[in-house]
Amino acid sequence: MLRQIIKIEEEKCNGCGLCAEACHEEAIIIQDGKARLIRDDYCDGLGNCLPACPTNAITFEMREALEFDEVAVKLNMEAKKQQADQQSNPVKQEKEEEIREKNTKSRLEHWPVQIKLVPVAAPYLENARLLIAADCTAYAFPDFHERFMKNHITLIGCPKLDEGDYSEKLKEIIMRNHLKSVTIVRMEVPCCGGIEYAFKKALKESGEIIPWQVITLSLDGKIIEE
Repeated sequence: MLRQIIKIEEEKCNGCGLCAEACHEEAIIIQDGKARLIRDDYCDGLGNCLPACPTNAITFEMREALEFDEVAVKLNMEAKKQQADQQSNPVKQEKEEEIREKNTKSRLEHWPVQIKLVPVAAPYLENARLLIAADCTAYAFPDFHERFMKNHITLIGCPKLDEGDYSEKLKEIIMRNHLKSVTIVRMEVPCCGGIEYAFKKALKESGEIIPWQVITLSLDGKIIEE
C-alpha cells in the first residue's frame, strides 16, 4: 500500500541513537553505527523520531510499504523485553536452566527394572525404598521420574501382559531385603489391580511389616487416590 513512512539518510546519521529511544514502536535500531528501520510494518508513520534527530537525517516519504501492524510490534517488543530480562538477570536464567535440567533428568539408578528380570538378592534392593509401578503409569504421569522414582528403586510390570504371578517373586524380594518402604503406582483400569493384589499377597505371606501405600492414576495422568 502507498503510505507515509520515515526515511533515514545514512550520510547524515551520526548513530547517536536518539531516534531509536524516541520511537514508541521500537522500529529503529542502531546497526553498524547508523540508524536503521527494522521493518516497514513496525513504523506507524507518525514521526516521533523526527524531532529527536539532531542532524535532520530523518524525513517523511510517501512510498509503497507494508501496512502498520500493531500486533507484530507488540510481539517484537515482548521478545526484546524477554531477551533483556535474561541478559540482565543471569541468576534467574541459571535457575530456569536448572529446572529444565531437573525435569529432563532420569532418576533410574539401576538395571534391570522389569519385575520378572530383577534378581531377588540384587545389592540395590537392600534397605531400598521400593517403587512397584505398572508399565503405563510412566507414560500417563508427566513428572513420573521426579514425583515417584527419585530416591526409589523402581520395579515395573504389567499383570495383563506378563505371564505368571508376581507375588512369589515379590515375596522373595521382601524376605531377602530389609525394605524401608514400598509404593505401588497403578492406573485406575481393572487390569492394574493385579499388581496391587500381587504385592499385598506377597507382603502377607512374607510375614514382614513394611510401610506401604498405593497411588492410583487416572487415564489423563492425575492422582485420584493416594
